[in-house]
Amino acid sequence: TVMLDKTGTLTRGEPMVTDVIPESSRDNILKLAAAAEYGSEHPLGEAIVKAASMEELELPSASGFNAIPGQGVEAVIDKKNIVLGNLRLINEKKLSLNGFNEEAERLRDQGKTVMYLGTDGKVEGLLALADTLKPDAFASVKALKDMGAEVVMVTGDNSRTAEAIAKEVGIDQVLAEVLPENKAEEVKKLQEQHRVVAMVGDGINDAPALAQADVGIAIGTGTDVAMETGDITLISGDLGGIATAISLSKRTVRTIKQNLFWAFAYNTVLIPVAAGVLYLAFRNGGIPSGLHFILGDYGFLNPILAAAAMALSSITVVTNSLRLKRYRPVKIESNSGGNTMAKAIDPVCKMEIEEKSAVATSEYKGKKYYFCAKGCKIAFDKEPEKYLAG
Repeated sequence: TVMLDKTGTLTRGEPMVTDVIPESSRDNILKLAAAAEYGSEHPLGEAIVKAASMEELELPSASGFNAIPGQGVEAVIDKKNIVLGNLRLINEKKLSLNGFNEEAERLRDQGKTVMYLGTDGKVEGLLALADTLKPDAFASVKALKDMGAEVVMVTGDNSRTAEAIAKEVGIDQVLAEVLPENKAEEVKKLQEQHRVVAMVGDGINDAPALAQADVGIAIGTGTDVAMETGDITLISGDLGGIATAISLSKRTVRTIKQNLFWAFAYNTVLIPVAAGVLYLAFRNGGIPSGLHFILGDYGFLNPILAAAAMALSSITVVTNSLRLKRYRPVKIESNSGGNTMAKAIDPVCKMEIEEKSAVATSEYKGKKYYFCAKGCKIAFDKEPEKYLAG
């Protein structure tokens, strides 16, 4: 069983704000959210702050910052208690959803992560963020399945968002709404079902799960803690390395078994001959004339040939092992699950998006540009040459 973390493993780990759904003022929701997340090291928090920066919004000062692992943050802004996080946090704080249910479900069905911003006992707005899948995610999952591995995705996202992402990459089994500290427990549950588990992750919160797994595979573009904890590190962050590591390890074990078989078979046959077992048959002479050099007069193996045979045994094993040098990594085609929709690169954030699903577009010098978020469009329209030059 191969368990894959979502953010930073299956996806690029660079989420972008794609939608801001306010009760009244869009800019106000984005400003409050960015102020609450200012200084946050969480990818989602950084994405919100970046979106506000692109739109050149002036952020109010925040105090009383409190990060709630796996749920969101709290802060005090303009003497108001601001809550920003997932549905679990909103329910725990007993905030009214204020009619945002259907909009949130629509966004989740698109595979987006939805964050609620609440104050004064109710939700004031929604922010949706999306992270693009790595180009080789679908093909890598398919390669693992073709090798007979069961692939599981684990994430802290709600089940609908998680299932939408899993469907896009071809994963059937999803563990959603798993808090960071519970990932290791999920690995242990699979091990209790007598499964050999390989955990693939990149973050600090993946480290316990990497340690718990039978094989921990860290993404090289992730944190140092994850790389130190993992048994294997994929230096490039290429998911194809997972299939390659498993394939190469299977071939290595197969080669070891072949070597052991030939070594045991070889020695089982020739050691008794070298020890003189044939003397029992030829002690009264009768050695065929053509075998005198090999077995002498009484069936004892010529010491020169015994030494040569011992060296040949080692040469056979080493030569068989050297065949591993001819191994070629599993070839992974970079695609998006066979999706043939036209793709475009957002000139501002450099995020790859489908032209059909672009949030906004602009035309400049006769060419059309596509954007993942309104903030990117606003920034581009102000200084198009700046982003085209980059």
